[in-house]
Amino acid sequence: MSHTIEYLDYAASAPMRPEALAAERAYEEAPYAGANPNSLHTMGRAAARALDGARRDVARALGGGFRPADVTFTSGGTESNNLAILGLAEGVRARSARRRRVLLSAIEHDSVLDLAGPLRSRGFEVELIGVGRDGAVDPDALDALLDDTCALVSVMAANNETGVIQPVAELARRAHAHGALFHTDAVQGFCRVPLELAEVDAVSVAAHKIGGPVGVGALAVRGRAPLRPQVFGGGQEQGRRAGTQDVRGALAFAAAARACEATLADSRALVARRASALYERLCAVGTGILPTASALVDDRRLPGIVSVMAPAVDSETLILALDQEGFEVSAASACSSGSLDASHVLLAMGIPRDQALGSLRVSFDERVGEDVLGRFADTLLRIVAERSGARR
Repeated sequence: MSHTIEYLDYAASAPMRPEALAAERAYEEAPYAGANPNSLHTMGRAAARALDGARRDVARALGGGFRPADVTFTSGGTESNNLAILGLAEGVRARSARRRRVLLSAIEHDSVLDLAGPLRSRGFEVELIGVGRDGAVDPDALDALLDDTCALVSVMAANNETGVIQPVAELARRAHAHGALFHTDAVQGFCRVPLELAEVDAVSVAAHKIGGPVGVGALAVRGRAPLRPQVFGGGQEQGRRAGTQDVRGALAFAAAARACEATLADSRALVARRASALYERLCAVGTGILPTASALVDDRRLPGIVSVMAPAVDSETLILALDQEGFEVSAASACSSGSLDASHVLLAMGIPRDQALGSLRVSFDERVGEDVLGRFADTLLRIVAERSGARR
């Protein structure tokens, strides 16, 4: 077993950036540390100003014409997605009772797909939008489902398993043509690629994917969109989300966003080159490893997510073997109650279940060097060759 541990699961949660850690320390040393930003006294007002500064930074990093006032801080991507989908669907239906349908792509994160039940219990109809073998939602497939009863469409900016970037701008235009609102879960894409948000009504992001702290996220909703709150209490965040705000977390989130935004073009190109090289090495003829998505064009996938599958070896075996060798990765499948199940994303793409069960996701940013990725490739290729031979 290796004594060095190399973390390659940034898509699950990225290590904290120095800028985010420095922002937390600065907060702890500030006179207003611990003050409630909703209080009227001097320290409360100072905390509120700091929070508003973080809000401006997150809005600027999002782009797409979102204003600071559009940004609501949350506890993370899951809460942001819940608030967006439940809140917008109910808000639209309150304006027009006939709009009772919600369309979700079949490859969404569980924090979106698991809302199908709650939506139906609230009287909505929920339908899934299929994807192609390339892992992308076809705008024509969305068009076929749209009509004047649709309240909301939600399609992620980039998939958290395959890294495939979705045609969000065009999908939003199609939704708007039928009077529906459009939300995108940009938790994976935020600060990794420039986001096309000018047509989007709401976008969810999270701090810990970009090197900020766990437990902080944001939902940006345009002022014209009828968002119904889902948590009630003190009326914080302009009445959209009750609960005293985590000022320290918001400041660290903003610091991570500023750091990523400043180097986005260079880091994206660097990480994309490293990912392409890793794909070429792992998926060469005869390795027994395949890419999960049929399109590997750099501008159609997130840099830093390498999604592959080894049909002759299951994901659990690969993850544990790599862990023993000092490499931390994840799978596009989950182990539940001792039984391995295939990823809903890969199955929706038409990948056979036996192949999907061997999926692996390697994720990183510019802080992971070529030497680490090279040693990882050597190790994975050796494990797959050994395990495949043993099974034969």
